[in-house]
Amino acid sequence: MNRLSNLYNRLILPHPLMVLAALALLLGLAALRFDQFRLDASAESLVLENDRSLEQYRQVNRRFTTSDDFLVVTYTPHDTLFSEQGLSDLRGLRDELQALDAVGSTNSILNVPLLHSPDLTLDTADSEIKTLDEHDVPPETARGALLNNPLYPNLLISEDGQTTAIQVNLPTPEKYFELLNERNRLRDLLAAGDASAEQQTQYERARDAFIGYTEQLGKERDATINRVRDILDQHRHKADIHLGGVPMVVSDMIRFIQNDLSTFGLGVLVFLLVTLAIIFRQWRWVLVPLLCCSFTVWLMIGFLGWAQWPVTVISSNFVALLLIMTLSLTIHLIVRYREFQHDEPEAAARDTLRKTVYAMVKPCFYMAITTIVAFGSLTFSGIRPVIDFGWMMTLGLAVAFLITFVVFPALLALLPPPLDKRVTSDRIPFTDAFARFTERFGSLVLVGSMVIAVLCVIGISRLTVENSFVDYFKSSTEIHQGMVTIDNRLGGTTPLDVVITDDLPPEDAAVDGDPFASSCDPFVDDCGGAEEYRDTWYTYQKMSRLEKVHSYLESLPETGKVLSIDTTLAILARINQGEPLDALELAFVPAAVPDDLKDILLTPYISEEHDQARFSIRILETMPDLRRQALLDRIREHLTTELDFEDDQVLFTGMTVMYNNMLQSLFDSQIKTIGVVLLAILVMFLLLFRSLKLALVGIAPNLIAAGSVLGLMGWLGIPLDMMTITVAAITVGIAVDDTIHYIHRFRVEIRKDGDYLAAMHRCHRSIGQAMFYTSLTIISGFSILVLSNFIPTIYFGLFTGFAMFMALVGALTLLPRLIVLTKPFGPEGSSSNTQTAN
Repeated sequence: MNRLSNLYNRLILPHPLMVLAALALLLGLAALRFDQFRLDASAESLVLENDRSLEQYRQVNRRFTTSDDFLVVTYTPHDTLFSEQGLSDLRGLRDELQALDAVGSTNSILNVPLLHSPDLTLDTADSEIKTLDEHDVPPETARGALLNNPLYPNLLISEDGQTTAIQVNLPTPEKYFELLNERNRLRDLLAAGDASAEQQTQYERARDAFIGYTEQLGKERDATINRVRDILDQHRHKADIHLGGVPMVVSDMIRFIQNDLSTFGLGVLVFLLVTLAIIFRQWRWVLVPLLCCSFTVWLMIGFLGWAQWPVTVISSNFVALLLIMTLSLTIHLIVRYREFQHDEPEAAARDTLRKTVYAMVKPCFYMAITTIVAFGSLTFSGIRPVIDFGWMMTLGLAVAFLITFVVFPALLALLPPPLDKRVTSDRIPFTDAFARFTERFGSLVLVGSMVIAVLCVIGISRLTVENSFVDYFKSSTEIHQGMVTIDNRLGGTTPLDVVITDDLPPEDAAVDGDPFASSCDPFVDDCGGAEEYRDTWYTYQKMSRLEKVHSYLESLPETGKVLSIDTTLAILARINQGEPLDALELAFVPAAVPDDLKDILLTPYISEEHDQARFSIRILETMPDLRRQALLDRIREHLTTELDFEDDQVLFTGMTVMYNNMLQSLFDSQIKTIGVVLLAILVMFLLLFRSLKLALVGIAPNLIAAGSVLGLMGWLGIPLDMMTITVAAITVGIAVDDTIHYIHRFRVEIRKDGDYLAAMHRCHRSIGQAMFYTSLTIISGFSILVLSNFIPTIYFGLFTGFAMFMALVGALTLLPRLIVLTKPFGPEGSSSNTQTAN
């Protein structure tokens, strides 16, 4: 304390211009890397820590030459689709999209092979397969061929033939994967502790190169998507058109994050400043908080740029949070300054400022430390973006504390505020009404708190983590509309891959790659149990097992379109005059399929090199009762128990798996996070107040505040998601601020006369005002988040505001009631109050 006092007396207060000049240099340094501040909505930003699902997803895509790097344009013409004019309009749109530089190719009903010729057989496939683009096929004939093909319905065309899709492929350059693999290789070496200093440097270069190239690709993708939208707008008068696909979702999510950072960050700031102007009615009390908040955010954005630390969907609200946390600190200083003005109106401005800083530095430091602990607990969540969010807020709060206690006194030393009539007034503040209520209805406060606690427990028991990705976006957004259309009319939205690895060869089997290396006659349709092992998937017995897998997956109510080698065999059976292929024909399938069709019919489903078969599934995201984990468990159980695959032969991958892994970790991490927060804060209270009784009293309102948020979510049926997981921990972090300030002030007030009720009233009339003003500004500021297009951001704003309300009510009713009841500072009127307080 003496060192801090000497610092302010020798440096901050006497030389405010020098302090602000030094800060200006620091701000200038931070601004040098503003251009490196970036947003990340990629798959990597949403995976669990040490989760291999993303790596497996990329590996499977490369093995089976598949990718989710495509846009889906759904097209429902106002007139008939299968007419000369309807197909001509579709072709015009397709041609414009295909002409874009970044588009590698397009797939639509116009260029896919039709299987309608009566002369079509396995032997004549090369010459008899026709397309709408290259041949004169009557529209109605094409319609029948497409709808009767096992591949196209619910994929490129709806079952009623009224809606079709254009798949716009945006191939990822090979350089991206080269940079990715190099970065991952060097990162793994560093993680294992086997990297040299030179490899450390190489890793940093590889990381920077990957980040730079990813940003370049992102900008190019954004430009392409904007051009696609411009093209679609020119055709909307002819059809109902929606845009979907992973690249569009990523692009729009980044745009939403940017809006939340800029528009809502600025909007929150404006709301806060308007509230301050209404409360304090002096321009200094608006300017000083504005500069403190702005400098804090400025420095953090600069730091994230220097560190090349991206902001994700989850951490996109860190600007708004830093604003309110910095504002909370400055409001407490403002209220205390005005109290000293009231008590000593004739005192010099610099003396009043010095007293304010000395009086508030300790409780504000305690507040910052405990809030840092609350946000730091997010690092235990196991979810990479949540961990990053915890570290960002931890650093941000430290910066906010330092900025507040440097900028606030420096500015007020230059701009001492004049006396306000309301400051010198002896009018009893309205917050004393909470004290009167608590004094008169103390039992009701306790009973009401117990009832709320019980309701919270019941609500928490009803929490779920299953939610639909489509519900993250307002129904007015293109993401939502596109997903609903694709889900309802084109076979599902979210991809799930089930990969089956072939049985290992028997130890005594002589495997030489010859599919006929068997005593079983390959010309017999089904060798049954007599069939010996062959190192190929194209055997009757293996295809029969895969057919059973396909049929089961297709029968599930949660699945839409299912594609596999069984789909290809069904197409080949149609070509084969409706006759299923026999064992010999199966063996020659790779040779029988024309080369230009192999990338459509074979390689997406069978990898002979890796002995794997892939089933491509689209999950119906709009299904009300979708339970992803239960679905995956049910599929695995059926494949391992009913179809006799070994557990390690079955692999799930795709966006569904990565998203599900994150969701399933939420409940566990939420409990873990809240437990760590409460335990850490209890320890902090013990260290700060040196009283177990007072620590338990102080933790009670925080339990109610955090529990009320989770309980309300449970009662309303709102599931935990990647944003709401952080609300409870944030609630505790913010609510504890009120608790610390109130207890610290109560300890000061109880020294005066040892009268608990009188001390309670004095606290409500002083620190109670600051708590009320802080809560009011935070609730007002966060209310603007309801205008976001991102539903989790809306929930974040609403629940944070509700949490602040519950924290304020608890700190002004339950907390003082428990203090009066338990008398942690010693007996009423006893001189031991002073001793205990110390």
